[in-house]
Amino acid sequence: MHRPTEGETHTFERTFTTEEVRQFAALSRDTQPRHTDPDPDGRLMVHGLLTATLPTKIGGDLEVLASGMEFEFRRPVYTGEPIACTWTYETVVEREGRYDLVVDTVCENGADEAVLTATIEGLVWKGERNDR
Repeated sequence: MHRPTEGETHTFERTFTTEEVRQFAALSRDTQPRHTDPDPDGRLMVHGLLTATLPTKIGGDLEVLASGMEFEFRRPVYTGEPIACTWTYETVVEREGRYDLVVDTVCENGADEAVLTATIEGLVWKGERNDR
């Protein structure tokens, strides 16, 4: 378990593929044509909740148990477009057995435009837990 500290940042970057978007469309049953039929440039629009897996990947790596997530989808994301997500601990309160936290995240495209912002609330348990 890594002790979170206020101001600490973590980043993750990925580029979604056409196959990943089609798989997510099938899994989520959100099969709108924008997610299944390529645009004139051969791209698919990535589902907002698929884009939201960037901050959840960081949270998973940090063993964060989220209690609330508020997303704002600011711009569309397309297949083949690299997206970088930055996670920043805004508030960390130490309690007995856990750290309560508030996190701000910003996901940006290659033009440094925010495509997704989020506030995540949750906790990180101290030490080993058997009930995870």
